Amino acid sequence: MARALVAALEAGGYTVQRASALRLYDGAGDSARQDTLIAEAEAEVTRLLASDSAKNWRIWLTYHNYYKAPDLIGPKVAHALDIPYIQVESTRARKRLTGPWAQFAHAAEAASNAAQAIFYVTQRDAETLRRDAPDGQMLHHLAPFLARSDLPGASTLTGPMLSVGMMRHGDKLASYRLIADTLAALPDRLDWRLDIAGDGPARDDVTALMAPFGQRVHMRGALDADGLDALYAQASMMLWPGVNEAFGLTYLEAQAAGVPVIAQDRPGVRDVVHGPMCNIDGGPVEMAERIVHLATDASARRAAGTRARTEVDAHHLLGAAAQTLHQTIEALT
Repeated sequence: MARALVAALEAGGYTVQRASALRLYDGAGDSARQDTLIAEAEAEVTRLLASDSAKNWRIWLTYHNYYKAPDLIGPKVAHALDIPYIQVESTRARKRLTGPWAQFAHAAEAASNAAQAIFYVTQRDAETLRRDAPDGQMLHHLAPFLARSDLPGASTLTGPMLSVGMMRHGDKLASYRLIADTLAALPDRLDWRLDIAGDGPARDDVTALMAPFGQRVHMRGALDADGLDALYAQASMMLWPGVNEAFGLTYLEAQAAGVPVIAQDRPGVRDVVHGPMCNIDGGPVEMAERIVHLATDASARRAAGTRARTEVDAHHLLGAAAQTLHQTIEALT
């Protein structure tokens, strides 16, 4: 998403400079590490303000400010240079203001308060951003988008179903468990196949989950962009439940190719999936029913894919993102 953001800014006519390579992240809630990073950030602010580049900066834009990785640099640099300070995909979490991340959480809140504008990516993030926004702060929706200006070729929709996801323990593995349960709920009469693209530390667990389905499931491993495009180009549908997904760019990749999606109606997921979603309470049975419907009705499959592809073209490519960013930036500068 960060790389896509740079591409959208450049598509909007801006020159993007990565001002600092300092990584401000504490994943463990370690107060000593937070102290160290705060001191390093102070030194970085001093360095940046003394740099030759600083006098040419029109805005400071920070991506993904939150309690584990607060922006300790941007607000101070922007204030000193008297330039607008903007955030993209920031989150607020009051419950973190006490506990092991308290110092960083307060810093993240202060950075969010300092922003003249914040772009939110999902409606779920918007709820707390609106709740805690200081007077005068602008909040704008930047829909999740792909770093491309046009659509790929349309899928033939004649190949296997497709699942794309990292194989990690936790939420990703929970999605794979739901996939396995969904496959088990499919009727014996249905002729189906599934390609799975992904790899990671939970690969053995995923392999075990899929073992009962034999040759019907093909484990493709980790693929590059070209490898994934080849699968999207012939996939009949995308199957990914989306347990606690932030939003999921693979949904957009599939729909860009006109591949209909089987997903559960979850926060984040509903920001990127265009078309009917399955109720969480319906579990694997409802997802299996949706698969049967699309697998046995080619016209419904094509119609669902075409509708989703149209939505991605209109709202989730570089052009739409560049326009959204440009309007706000120009209003502030």
